[in-house]
Amino acid sequence: MPRFLKPLPLAAGLGALCLATVLTGCAGTSGTAKAGGPKEITVYSADGLKAEDGSGFYDKAFKDFEQRTGIKVKYVEGGSGEMVQRLAREKSNTKADVIVTLPPFIQQADGKGLLDAYKPQGSEEVADADKDPSGKWTSIADNYFCFIYNTKELKGAPPKTWKDLLDPKFKDKLQYSTPGVAGDGTAVLIKAMHDFGGKDPAMAFLKDLQTNNVGPSKSTGQLAPKVDKGELLVANGDVQMNFANMKSMPNQGIFFPAGDDGKPTTFALPYAAGLVKDAPHAENAKKFLDYLLTPAVQRSVSADGGGFAARADVMPTDRNATALTSLMKGVEVFRPDWADISKNLPSYVDAWKTATGS
Repeated sequence: MPRFLKPLPLAAGLGALCLATVLTGCAGTSGTAKAGGPKEITVYSADGLKAEDGSGFYDKAFKDFEQRTGIKVKYVEGGSGEMVQRLAREKSNTKADVIVTLPPFIQQADGKGLLDAYKPQGSEEVADADKDPSGKWTSIADNYFCFIYNTKELKGAPPKTWKDLLDPKFKDKLQYSTPGVAGDGTAVLIKAMHDFGGKDPAMAFLKDLQTNNVGPSKSTGQLAPKVDKGELLVANGDVQMNFANMKSMPNQGIFFPAGDDGKPTTFALPYAAGLVKDAPHAENAKKFLDYLLTPAVQRSVSADGGGFAARADVMPTDRNATALTSLMKGVEVFRPDWADISKNLPSYVDAWKTATGS
C-alpha cells in the first residue's frame, strides 16, 4: 500500500542537492554514447504519464531533464504490448534507448532479450517486488489497476461487483482495452482470474460480459474521454492515469469491482523502465534513468502525475498524495505471479479470445 502520510526522510534542499549531484557532468559534451553524437534519447512508453495540456509528469520531467543536461527526449507512446512488439521488430536496428511499460510486458521485453542491465542510482530504495534483481528494469512510478465510471449518469454510485457489470443498462456502454495489447487490458484478465478463483470461471464471466462490451481498444487511454462524455458508463483503467486526468475529465470516478465476497481488490501495475539493449544513446539513457529516481522527481510523481512514488524512502504529502491514500483505503492489494503470467500470457489471451469471440 502507498505510504504518503509519514514525515519526509529527506529535506527538500537535500533532495535538490541529490538531484544536482546525480546530474553533475551531464551538461557538457559527454552526454552521448559516441563523442560528437546527438545529445538525445528516444523513450518508448505506455500511455498515462504525459498530458495533452503539457501538465503531466512526463511533460515536466522531460523539460527539466533537457534543461539540466542538454539531452533532448524524443517520445513515442502506445499500449504496453504494442511498445514491446515495436521494440522486437526493430531489434536488428534499435531506435529506442529507454522503454517504460507495465507488467507483464516489461518481463516479456526482458524474456525477448530486448533489455540491458542497468541499476539506476536510487534503485536500492525501490522495493524488491518492483524491480528486476539483475537490473533489467526498475519501477519509476507505482500504480494500481482500476475501473472508471461516469459519475453524472450513475449518480456517484459505481457498480460494486463484477456481476453488477452484467446489468442490461451497461449494454454498449461498457468497454475495456484489449488483453495482450494494452497493459490495463491484460490487467482485466489478471484481476478476473484472481477474483473468480481461476482461468475457467474468469473466462466464463468475460464471455457473459461480452453482451455489454462495445469491443476492442488497443489503448486504455482512449476510453477515459468516452466515459467522461457519457458515451461509455464503465471502462477499465489505472489509478495514476485516471486520477491525473480528473481535472480535465471531471465526470469520471474510480472504483474497484469486487468478487462474490464483496471485497474490492486490485494489484500493483507500476510503470517500469528499462535500458534498451544496444541503445544508440546508452549513456544518455542511463543519465535519464538516474534522473527519474532522484528524490525530487519521485516527489513529483503524485503532484504532477497522480501516481505513487516508486522509492520507499520518498513519501510525498501534497494534496494528490493525500487523496490517493484515501482512495486506496479498504482495497485489498494482491500480488500476481508475474513469472507465471509472463510465461502463460499467450494461452490466457487465447482463452479470452475463444471465450469472447474476439
